[in-house]
Amino acid sequence: MSATSPLRILVYSDNAETRQDVMLALGKRIHPDLPELSYVEVATGPVVIQQVDAGGIDLAILDGEATPEGGMGIAKQLKDEITQGPPIVVLTGRRDDAWLASWSRAEASVPQPIDPIRLSRTVLELLRPAVH
Repeated sequence: MSATSPLRILVYSDNAETRQDVMLALGKRIHPDLPELSYVEVATGPVVIQQVDAGGIDLAILDGEATPEGGMGIAKQLKDEITQGPPIVVLTGRRDDAWLASWSRAEASVPQPIDPIRLSRTVLELLRPAVH
C-alpha cells in the first residue's frame, strides 16, 4: 500500500444508520500520518466474507447487533477461515459484551452508541502498525 492510497474500511451492519454513524465518527482522515479513509458499506454477512476474502480491506468494523448474522459470529468465521485477514473491531450492544467480542477473536470492541473519540482511537491503534 502506498502512502497515498486510501485505507479501505469495511463497515458491516444491517442498519444503514449504524453504518452512517461509524463513517461520520471516523470521517475522511483520523490522523495526519495516515492516508485518507475510504469505506466499503456492507449490509449482509455473506458479502462481508466475500469482500474480506477478496483482499484489499485494511480494517473491518462489524456490528455485533446485526441480524440475521451478528458481527461477532462473522468475526470468528473470518479469523477461522482467512489467514491474513484485516484487524476487526466489533460494535457491541453494551460495554459488558466485550468478553463476547474477545471470544470472536476481534482485535477490539467498541460499545454502542458509538463514541466518535473512542472509535477513532481504537481504529487508529489498529491501523497505525499496518501503515508503518
